Amino acid sequence: MTVEGVHLLEQLQTPALVVSRGQVRFANSAAQGLLGAHIVGQDVRIAIRDPRAVAAILSDEGGTAQVTGLSTGGSVWQVDCRVIGPNERLVSLYDLSERVSVAKSHADFVANASHELRTPLANVLGYVETLLNPKAGGNEEVRNRFLGTIRHEAQRMQALISDLMSLSRIEAVKHEVPSDRIDLVALAQEVVGEFRGGAQVTLTANCEDAVIAGDRGQLSQVLRNLIDNALKYGKPGGPVEVSVEAASTGWALVMVRDHGEGIPPEHLPRITERFYRADTSRSRAAGGTGLGLSIVKHIVERHRGRFDIESRLGSGTTASLMLPLKEA
Repeated sequence: MTVEGVHLLEQLQTPALVVSRGQVRFANSAAQGLLGAHIVGQDVRIAIRDPRAVAAILSDEGGTAQVTGLSTGGSVWQVDCRVIGPNERLVSLYDLSERVSVAKSHADFVANASHELRTPLANVLGYVETLLNPKAGGNEEVRNRFLGTIRHEAQRMQALISDLMSLSRIEAVKHEVPSDRIDLVALAQEVVGEFRGGAQVTLTANCEDAVIAGDRGQLSQVLRNLIDNALKYGKPGGPVEVSVEAASTGWALVMVRDHGEGIPPEHLPRITERFYRADTSRSRAAGGTGLGLSIVKHIVERHRGRFDIESRLGSGTTASLMLPLKEA
C-alpha cells in the first residue's frame, strides 16, 4: 500500500486495517484503539477472533460479516473487506451497536404497547359479548356493574394512548433546547393549586422565584405526573409535600415527597423504564400506564437536568429534579 494511502487511512475515524497474506500489515489509530496496537503484524485470525469475519477477509472476493462483542460484550460491528491488490485486503469496521439497540428498543416498545392495549381491549370485548346475552344484559345490576368495568378499561386505553402520544411528541423535540423563561416557583404554585380540591398537597420555597430556560407545558406535565403519582401510591389522603429551592451552585431543585409504603430497593434502578411497574396490580387498578416516570425522565433530560427517586420502605418516596438556573 502506498504512503499516501496509509496517510489517508490514518485520518479516518472509522477503524481500518490492511491485511496482506493473512497478516495485519497496517492498522490506523481508530483500529488500534479498538483492537489494540499489538494487532499489527498478527495473523488476522488472532486479531479478529470471529470465523465469519475471518472467512470474509480471507476469501478471494472479500465480503461482509456482522460480529458481536468486538469492543464490548453487547456491541455489534460490521466487517467490510475489499480486495485492493494481489493477496491484499482493506478491512473497515463499522459500529452498528446504536442502530441495533434503537431497532430493538422500538420493537420492544411496540410489543409492550400492544400488550398493554390488548388486555383492556379483550376485557371490553368480553363484557360487551356478555351484555349481548339477554340473560345477563337484562339484569340491571349486572349490566351496570359490567358497564362500569367497560368504562374503566376504556379509560385505561385512553390514558395509555394519551401517554404514548405525549412520549412521541417529547422524543420529536428532544434535541431542541427549550428557551422560554419559566419561574419554577410560580409554576409549582399553579400546578399545586390544581390538586387542592381535597388532597393535602403543600408547597414550600426558599426563594421568591427560580427562573430557568424551559418548556412550560412539559414542566407542568412533570409536576402533575409526580404529584399524581404521590397521591396514587402515597399515604391515602396525603400529605404530599412539594418544594422548590434555588441553590447558590446555579441549580434549581424541585422535590415531591409522599409518606406512603415506599418502593422496594430492587425496583428503583428500573422505575423510569417504559411500562415498568413496581406493583403491577396496584398501578393498573389506580389507572397507571407505566409511562409517567419515563415521560418525566425524558423531559428533564431535554432540559439538561437530572432526575432521581429515593425511597425507603415504610418511609415514603421522594422524586427530585435538578434544573440549571437561567443566568441573569
